[in-house]
Amino acid sequence: MTVNELKEKVLNNKDITKDEALFLIDANLEEVASAADEIRKKYNGNSFDMCAIMSVKGGRCSENCKFCAQSSCSNADISEYKVRNKNYVVADAKKRNTPGITHYCQVSSGRKVNSQELDQICENIKGIISETNLIPCVSLGLLSQEDLKKLKDAGVKRVHNNIETSPKYFGKLCTTHTTDEKIKVMKMVHEAGLELCSGGIFGVGESWEDRIDMAIALREVRPESVPINMLKPIKGTPMESYPYLSEDELRRIIAIFKFILPKSEIRFAAGRDIIEDAGISFFRSGSNATISGDMLTVKGVSLEKDLENIRELGYEIAR
Repeated sequence: MTVNELKEKVLNNKDITKDEALFLIDANLEEVASAADEIRKKYNGNSFDMCAIMSVKGGRCSENCKFCAQSSCSNADISEYKVRNKNYVVADAKKRNTPGITHYCQVSSGRKVNSQELDQICENIKGIISETNLIPCVSLGLLSQEDLKKLKDAGVKRVHNNIETSPKYFGKLCTTHTTDEKIKVMKMVHEAGLELCSGGIFGVGESWEDRIDMAIALREVRPESVPINMLKPIKGTPMESYPYLSEDELRRIIAIFKFILPKSEIRFAAGRDIIEDAGISFFRSGSNATISGDMLTVKGVSLEKDLENIRELGYEIAR
């Protein structure tokens, strides 16, 4: 078995097995990264996608995800506010409505939004559509079929719901909901005729096998976008003392995910701001998408810096 043989298998539209993915863990990193970039070129072309996110509702959450500042098990200092109104959201969206940003995602804390909150978010979506060129997305927790229909009718194109880690390891991160509940929502997203964004967080104590099992689980639900987030430890959370992953380990994660999910956009998200080159080496290793600007509770990379780097790499900006 060689990296080139596995690359050719993927380029011929065949899935690699779990054992083949495990082989890539110890293979030469530069070979794996270069092969992943070739896979990206075949299935995604030379287009680069950037999105922006905003916190539409903030505050302490009922869920106990150990990595999150807003979690019920966190003592981090956070802002609390009810669902933002249309004027607030549209004003923020207009600031992001610049060349390079394609998607704009409203993200809410909590297990799920209630019907009144959802109605407000739908109004916000209509405002985004009427006053910007951005594609509206949402990340609102464990939505129902009825919720998804309302969102689609309002104009949403993509729904985010991270799987976070492998089904086996998920219980180590969160016990207030399950992977099965998440996957149920993911399947309903596609059934509703919407695009799916689902990835996870790395550096939370998971093994390499967990990472590969996570990617294989995602392959079953076929997300159009797969965010790759590196844990940035936040004071007050149970994971506040966890170390950062190395750049090489994170590059390998991205590259292996591209082997397993060749048609998905691998979106390098949280953690880029602490990488020396802001992610340039990752965008040569199978990733062709990112979140520009700040994340929900951690810093990101500015749009100006992203545009400069992406153009230098020879990518075409999606919008």
